[in-house]
Amino acid sequence: MNQSQILTAEQLKLVLEQTLSPRPETRREAEGHLTAARGTDGHAVNVLKLVASLGELDAAVRQAGIVHFKNLVKKGWDTEDEDADESIVISENDRTLIKDHLVELMSTVPRKIQSQCSEAISQIAKCDFPAKWENLLPMLVQKFSSPDRSVVNGVLLTAQSIFSRFCFVRRSDDLYRDIIYSLKHVQAPLLHLIKATSIEIDTFQANCQELKVRFESLRLISCIFFSLNYQDLPEFFEDHMNEWMAEFTKYLKYTNPLLIDTDEETEPSPIDKVQAAIVQNLFLYADKDEEPFLPFLPEFTRLVWVLLMGTTTLSKHDNLATKCINFLSSLIKKLMHKHLFQEEATLRQIIGSIVIPNLTLREVDQELFEDDPTEFIAIDIEGNESGSRRNCSQQLLRAMCNQFDQATCTICFEHIIRMLEEFQNNPDQNWTAKDAAINVMIGIISKFETTTKGVSQVKDLPRLLDFFSKHILPELRDNNHIVRPMLKSTSIKFVCFFRNQFSKEQLIELIPFLILHLSSPFVAVHTYAAVAIEKIFSMKIEKKPKFLSTDIRPFLEALFTPLFEIIKNQKLNENEYVMKCVMRSLSVADEDIIPATQAVIEQLTMTLGWVAKNPRNPHFNHYLFESLASLVQSVCRKQPEAVSSFETFLFPPFQLILQQDVSEFTPYVFQVFAQLLEFRQKGTGLGDAYSSLLIACVTPAAWERKGNIPALTRLLRAYLQQAPVEVLKLDCFMKIMGVWQKLISSKSNERSAFELLTSIICSIPENVPHREIFRIILTRLGKSTDRFKRLTSTFFCCFYWQIWGTNVFR
Repeated sequence: MNQSQILTAEQLKLVLEQTLSPRPETRREAEGHLTAARGTDGHAVNVLKLVASLGELDAAVRQAGIVHFKNLVKKGWDTEDEDADESIVISENDRTLIKDHLVELMSTVPRKIQSQCSEAISQIAKCDFPAKWENLLPMLVQKFSSPDRSVVNGVLLTAQSIFSRFCFVRRSDDLYRDIIYSLKHVQAPLLHLIKATSIEIDTFQANCQELKVRFESLRLISCIFFSLNYQDLPEFFEDHMNEWMAEFTKYLKYTNPLLIDTDEETEPSPIDKVQAAIVQNLFLYADKDEEPFLPFLPEFTRLVWVLLMGTTTLSKHDNLATKCINFLSSLIKKLMHKHLFQEEATLRQIIGSIVIPNLTLREVDQELFEDDPTEFIAIDIEGNESGSRRNCSQQLLRAMCNQFDQATCTICFEHIIRMLEEFQNNPDQNWTAKDAAINVMIGIISKFETTTKGVSQVKDLPRLLDFFSKHILPELRDNNHIVRPMLKSTSIKFVCFFRNQFSKEQLIELIPFLILHLSSPFVAVHTYAAVAIEKIFSMKIEKKPKFLSTDIRPFLEALFTPLFEIIKNQKLNENEYVMKCVMRSLSVADEDIIPATQAVIEQLTMTLGWVAKNPRNPHFNHYLFESLASLVQSVCRKQPEAVSSFETFLFPPFQLILQQDVSEFTPYVFQVFAQLLEFRQKGTGLGDAYSSLLIACVTPAAWERKGNIPALTRLLRAYLQQAPVEVLKLDCFMKIMGVWQKLISSKSNERSAFELLTSIICSIPENVPHREIFRIILTRLGKSTDRFKRLTSTFFCCFYWQIWGTNVFR
């Protein structure tokens, strides 16, 4: 098959089939054909035609085709994007054809294909909507009246993906212009659609399938409502507030046994999803203090309260519960709503019926802790879109403390004392009571906190430290890893959370206890211990590190031994938090790691060997290579002769990664090669390995992958700096100039181009073709960005100093 020509329909179908082959070599060859074909005019349109023509028998090929098309759009539509793939060709004529037919195609294909079409439309809209795609919204709105609900939901999903960009961005004239344009086309049809959908729901009360698709419509309509109202309350929505609030009220009260699966524990019901989306809209209005909404607020507060009281502790209600808790928090923290909650009985009910139950560990949490610790950690540390129940409950407590501090604290301390007494009476059975007590304390004692830096201020430091010594420290000292592991993980989190409230000396005393729990067989426990150690080592005082190498020197062996025991246990998933702890520890240890260099490099290269076979966790991989780079930096800065030892260890696995073209790792490999070369003593020559690598690095193929470019640029700069004579001897100079010409022609690679050119000028000035370089730069300067102009100015300063300035100075 000739790769330089556009693929026919039959060839394209065959190639897409081959991308699904179980044989890696077949897949690679097919992907090569697609890569070549995307540079031909008409390819994107032909892919779309093929997707439209294939039937159900070719479902897999059809799916592969639409995914390929979506990726073409994602990487090649916006040519102004710095990350755009310039090898993808989509002509203006093709763009027009695609935009004219993509919405219609989405309306006729199965759901899986439909979702990919929707994503492609969203990607195009990011670039072209509304100025270059004025008929998009009219086409979508026209489908609101389709008798096929899957079509309606498809266009609603697309509309929501387009309008979601109105959220969480800074206000600007351009943003408001786009919002006004969108409102003009959508606001009235959207209101008509929710009313029509509501009537149909009443009609299909006994038809489960018809109800489900219409409740999905309600959910999407509610999401679009959120996006369109996010920045400001539009005039149309203010004028029709009664109609919208009537629909919201109806579905906050709505129930239908047909849509509720009592045996389901994890998946929210269609009603739950709609109610969660509605409460999110109420939160938006309440948080903005929209005056037209205030008359509806008491009734909605009552409805949300009733809704929250009706949620179970099952995970299927997590999203709805957190949305309701967030809504109440937004009201409680505002002085204007203080009268709604100021009665002591109300505060007691909130704490006793909402906060404590949602802070208490459930059976599902305990199962997740043991069976799927990765998911447990992700929810507990990072939260989900709206936060976990426990995080939201703590935020609710803080909001209550802001308005009713004394009353809230008095009530909470009563609960804390009661729950701690429960624990003392039967520690093995009632440990969840102590866990809840700790979380209540975290909620009421914290004054100011950030996700990255922990708590910066507390209300009562003596009380906090007393609580720590009586109830947290005993759990940390307990070396029986089998007993109450979840309580241990919460105690470790307590230390991590309040690390700023401990003195440096106190933290140093705590480090051995945290190291102790790195040996826990429970993934969550040793992960929290690693997180706490990493956070403590990252602390700063007036922008300077709080912990120095001398502070952690006594712990190095005890620290690294369990960390690497966790990492080399391949039965566990790659633990990014543990690897980050290794990286941070190496960084703080600095030169003190030198005596253990061989042991550490052996562990890291062994880890690299098995991870490279199947890269799965990009964060883990990043911290692994950062650990290698930190080790090289610490050791070679003090002992440059150690470079040869690192080369002995790292060349074999690095060369294997390059030979097998492990794309996730090649940028890191080039960076570490550059680092070793920078530390290599001048005059020692390159040797066969570095010479072969240089020859490979100046081939055009090496620069095809965008992710490699910054690292390869640094590597070539290291060659020019350390071994300019060898670069000339290997006949690589003109090839490097060819690389520079390729980089300077690409907007996204301008910075790398000037970095490389500066190194060329400084290392081999007598060989530089000045006239040709100036011609290329000045040609680009006529149609350049402000960044290009700045880079050009900086380069000219460097150039004149290097060529003439040094002579003038002499």
